[in-house]
Amino acid sequence: MTNSPVSRQVAAKELLSRREARRGLLGFTQYTHTNYQADPVHELIASKLDAVVAGDIRRLMIFAPPQHGKSELVSVRLPAYWFGRHPDDPIILTSYAASLAHSKSRQARDVVESVAYEAVFGENSPYDDPVRTRQDSRSVYEWRLVPPHRGVMVAAGVGGPITGHPAKLGIIDDPFENWEQARSATMREKAWEWYRGTFRTRIWEGGAIVVIMTRWHEDDLGGRLMQQGGWEILRLPALAETQADRDANNKRMGLPMGEGDPLGREADKPLSPRRFSRSTLIEIRDDVGSMVWTAEYQGSPRAPEGNRFKRSWFTIIATAPADADRVRYWDKAGTEDGGAYTAGVRMASKDGRIYIEDVVRGQWSSGQRERVMQQTAAMDDTDLDIWIEQEPGSGGLESAEATIRNLAGYSVHKDKVTGDKDVRLEPFAAQAEAGNVYLVRGGWNSDWIEEMVTVPNGAHRDQADATAGAYNKLTRPRGGARLARARW
Repeated sequence: MTNSPVSRQVAAKELLSRREARRGLLGFTQYTHTNYQADPVHELIASKLDAVVAGDIRRLMIFAPPQHGKSELVSVRLPAYWFGRHPDDPIILTSYAASLAHSKSRQARDVVESVAYEAVFGENSPYDDPVRTRQDSRSVYEWRLVPPHRGVMVAAGVGGPITGHPAKLGIIDDPFENWEQARSATMREKAWEWYRGTFRTRIWEGGAIVVIMTRWHEDDLGGRLMQQGGWEILRLPALAETQADRDANNKRMGLPMGEGDPLGREADKPLSPRRFSRSTLIEIRDDVGSMVWTAEYQGSPRAPEGNRFKRSWFTIIATAPADADRVRYWDKAGTEDGGAYTAGVRMASKDGRIYIEDVVRGQWSSGQRERVMQQTAAMDDTDLDIWIEQEPGSGGLESAEATIRNLAGYSVHKDKVTGDKDVRLEPFAAQAEAGNVYLVRGGWNSDWIEEMVTVPNGAHRDQADATAGAYNKLTRPRGGARLARARW
């Protein structure tokens, strides 16, 4: 009987499921994909995407390991759900290859055309204007909704044709195809210029951008966007880190420290047990090696150690000799929250030993930088020489002279550098390899060592360049002998 208690229970359950499907992405996903298995991580991702749909988050990046269900939620279910909630707001979906973007677009379109979708947002829903696709506009690279709705989905590869197509929601699903591509500085720069010059300009005022990716390199698209600030970051390691490891990794990437695992996991617990057990992840870790593991699976990429500096070369000590010779050398950058850093290295020398006493480093505007440099000179509290690297061209000369005026009263000089950076660093490297370099204990030690051991492969080398400049000025010949003046 159609009105039996069992039938009424089934109908009530179905009605509740439809309401849950309209209320949130996870309910929608489970309703339209009955075999979908959700772990707590998928509940967390879905909650962040719900905030995007609601307009509470406008910039979201999710770093998650391969094959953990992230693309199903972001690139397939989210567009279909978005059109149910915002049928007049267009979407751009991109990935490293047009074929992959088109595949996700096809899957999202199939969801919108499904019987389950009709029950939630379509013909069989309570909406006056159901959401349906136009039969004359169903291409995988561009499909549209039936009027009066104006929603349109455009799918393309990174670097592909999206000019002329505006969007209220922009999705980037893995901008790099593989390890080789992400390790290429040329490809990373190409992706960055595409984002800034093409993709970003397509997003409406008040629009949202979701980037979901496996990390490959510290200077990949996700790494550069993090430096801009203003992004909600969800970093989801395949195996949960200890708090000390998480803090160290977050510090290196410029993320907040002190925050626990986003799922509250104990250390070494898997991210999605339904998909990958701990034992399987450990097997993968052993197979792929530490560099791939930390980048792709833990979301914490590190540049490979270079072939010049080793961690074991640097001894940390309490203080440097008071009567040593000293310089402070500045390598300047002038863009607040930009890719380059300003770094000032204070170095001392005595009896053939080199002591790095202090490193000041940050991403500051030109005005902030000058104030920091003035403050640092006052705190150095010594008559040490201050050197400023002069960049090429008239702009570099003007910037160096402006800093000299800012530091009036101190012994300040500009240094017009020439030649290859690695060549300039080599004299210092030789001393480090010989065991003659010591670091005075300080909060800067870890970041400085991390950068030095990745030369020349790292994303940044501002501290290395300032270190080379300090060493070369501290030990420069004068009258056939090394500069030697007691400062203290």
